[in-house]
Amino acid sequence: MPQLFSIRTALALLGILQVLLGGNSLRAKLFWIILIVMFPVTGLVIYCLTGITYRNQAVFKRLHGTAVDRMKKEITMEQAQEWFSDKDLEKVPEEYKPLARLMLSCGEGNKVYAGNSFEIITSGLRKRELLLEDIRKARRFIHLEYFRFGDDEAGRQVRDLLYRKVEEGVEVCFLNNNMVGRFIPRSYFRDMRRHGINVVSYTHIRMGIRQWLMRINRQNHRKILVIDGKVAYVGGMNLNNHYFYQWRDTHLRITGPLVARLQASFMDSWIGSGATFRHPLNEYISKEYPQEEAPFRDKLVQEVVSAPEFAHRAAQEAFEWILNNARKYVYIQTPYLVLPDSLMQALKNAVSRGVDVRLMLPKEVDTPFMGPTNHAFYQACLKAGIHLFERGGEFIHAKTLVADDGLTVIGGSNLDYRSLDLNCENDTIIYDQETAQVNKQIFLEEKASCKELDLVTWRASRSVWQRFVSAVMWPFRYLL
Repeated sequence: MPQLFSIRTALALLGILQVLLGGNSLRAKLFWIILIVMFPVTGLVIYCLTGITYRNQAVFKRLHGTAVDRMKKEITMEQAQEWFSDKDLEKVPEEYKPLARLMLSCGEGNKVYAGNSFEIITSGLRKRELLLEDIRKARRFIHLEYFRFGDDEAGRQVRDLLYRKVEEGVEVCFLNNNMVGRFIPRSYFRDMRRHGINVVSYTHIRMGIRQWLMRINRQNHRKILVIDGKVAYVGGMNLNNHYFYQWRDTHLRITGPLVARLQASFMDSWIGSGATFRHPLNEYISKEYPQEEAPFRDKLVQEVVSAPEFAHRAAQEAFEWILNNARKYVYIQTPYLVLPDSLMQALKNAVSRGVDVRLMLPKEVDTPFMGPTNHAFYQACLKAGIHLFERGGEFIHAKTLVADDGLTVIGGSNLDYRSLDLNCENDTIIYDQETAQVNKQIFLEEKASCKELDLVTWRASRSVWQRFVSAVMWPFRYLL
């Protein structure tokens, strides 16, 4: 027993030292220290899998070096200057140039592109209609990475159409977030491979134990699909029945120069997961875009890519910049509200300057832990003067922000620690008044079906049990 006690003590001290040297916030460090002191072995294991910050150059090179080297080899300097230049940065309105430059400093691939056309999709049925038609038109390749790909009606509709495209000679590459899809039978993905779809798992032991440990809790939450280098889809909608038929979400269908950036993002994820392409990389990037009607045309857009091994938390820094610089209003839709301290402070700062800050959340959440954790933040938000709106009916999974009739964000990042710190994400910033006004109108129309919360009523409505559960979940917010 004394020997066992000394081993447990040594593990606890080792874990505490690692926590103190790590890059987490002071509150997060305190949480991890308490957990390790209380449960030395279990706490240390959980910390190693979920709490260690991997934001350093060595990890970045290990995960992205192969893709970067291949891009340098197979994409000429002239092509890179044409496809990934900074020439459109000066077109950003003066008040938002600091934001655009900040995002560029978070990742050199976060370029600004002019001349994009897109449709904002707020209906799963509309995405289904557009996506299936675009897949039918594919001639060369279809590249997709999705957080969830269902073994259900929606997933099989897309899968079966992909089978037909493979028979026509179209290259189909699917980056599967296998940790989330672990409840889908392996035979489902084996069947996809038998039909010629190149399915690669984002997290697998074949890449080595170190990468497996880094990725087991840091998942690929992106939803990107690129067809022939000419059309792309990005946003919050996955491919299963929830998103096609049941939930309210927001997605983008895009044509224009931004498609090259989304294709490069897929290349990086694909090669970083140990996969290969049939052709040199420059053959997957096109400068010929369909000349078609779209609700929004010739728009200035910046794609922001986040990953746990990047030096900066790009999505979080974007949200905080917008809140700290907003003048009139910021309207946000998010399914989850588990706020880092600095983001919570940015929300409070905006309200203190007279900015109208509104958050729209679902009344009922899709996972049992997130509802009580969301509620743990409500009182602080309401006390600060932030307007909270709960939306009943279908679950709202949208992740959108609109500010000051000039700026829109549509993406995949939730306002929680998992999206902002642990997962790989893509978010789209649109610098355009017309787009912002339309998104503002979408928010205001949906507000009519919401219930606005007030502090007194909210406190009175909470049972002792509900308060207890939220209090229990509060310390574990760093895991969610």
